[in-house]
Amino acid sequence: MAKPLTKSQIATTIAEEHGLTKKTATEILEQLAQLSYKHAKDGFTLPGIGKLVLVARKARTGRNPQTGEAIKIPAKKVVKFRVAKACKDAVIPVKKKK
Repeated sequence: MAKPLTKSQIATTIAEEHGLTKKTATEILEQLAQLSYKHAKDGFTLPGIGKLVLVARKARTGRNPQTGEAIKIPAKKVVKFRVAKACKDAVIPVKKKK
């Protein structure tokens, strides 16, 4: 399995594709990340890739894996990423029915 791309490699690729400096491409990536953090609570969509959403988890009972003792896990809010259908289809092609 190949290694995941690093931020530097992504910035280099963007810079080469669009005739930008690597520094400008890195700043664009950082700005995109900051924008996603700021707007994740409202739902932040990257077209063709996916969407960040804020989800409320209910309180539940769990188990301590070492002792097997039941513990209460409190309710909390978490950020989830929902992958877009276009991204799923591009990465894992749809099999045709026979």
